[in-house]
Amino acid sequence: MDKIHIKNLEVFAKHGVFPEENVLGQKFLISAELHTSVREAGKSDSLELSIDYGAVSHRIQSFLQEHTYRLLETAAEKLAEMLLLETAHLERIRIEIKKPWAPVALPLETVSVEIERGWHTAYIALGSNMGDKKAHLDMGVEGLKKTPGCQVEAVSDYLATEPYGVTDQDEFLNGVMRVRTLLTPRELLDRLHEIEKEAKRERIVHWGPRTLDLDILLYDDLVLDDEQLHIPHIEMHKREFVLKPLCQIAPYVRHPVYRRTAQEMLDALG
Repeated sequence: MDKIHIKNLEVFAKHGVFPEENVLGQKFLISAELHTSVREAGKSDSLELSIDYGAVSHRIQSFLQEHTYRLLETAAEKLAEMLLLETAHLERIRIEIKKPWAPVALPLETVSVEIERGWHTAYIALGSNMGDKKAHLDMGVEGLKKTPGCQVEAVSDYLATEPYGVTDQDEFLNGVMRVRTLLTPRELLDRLHEIEKEAKRERIVHWGPRTLDLDILLYDDLVLDDEQLHIPHIEMHKREFVLKPLCQIAPYVRHPVYRRTAQEMLDALG
């Protein structure tokens, strides 16, 4: 990934833990590393195909002057989120905010906070076998569309399937969506649980009837295994009702453990 650098942009703003910092203000130095592809811009000499670092610099200044935060951590987090949401072609950003006049009563050059944030691609499985199943799946899609830091890029057709695990229940309607997100895996999981709760989901019987089931299948190439979250989903390679809709929108996405594409995993099920 190519990079555009903005180094030590001076901004006078009002951020700090102490009340006088929020009133009097002070100087901050902001550096930004903008991750993007400049290939097409370089070939065409067109600014529209790159990132206007002048416009970004002015947006950084106005944002930090329009808001007041106690912590540099919060200022950096909010600034990075705003730039990722508003800046075309920006895939990832590293932000450092330096505070030259930090009130610590000791000689120092600067105090700073540096973070790196970016867009991620996640695949989410949807399922329902209670009530208006299609409406519940649509609710799951719309819930993520309305989530700050989430963009729904593709949704498969909905597929009617026989129940899995506990078979003495109504048939399911299943689908998969591809989401571009700024949320971490656990933040995304929490948001999915909120949307399930809005659909009156009750977790009573494992693999039992449910109004709406939302599962993270893949998150970039991440492999994560803890008590709350397993990525990739540990059962996805065995489930035709997951792989069929996944193949409709991303047949060549690759399982980061088994290194097989979605289509190869579906074909292996026969």
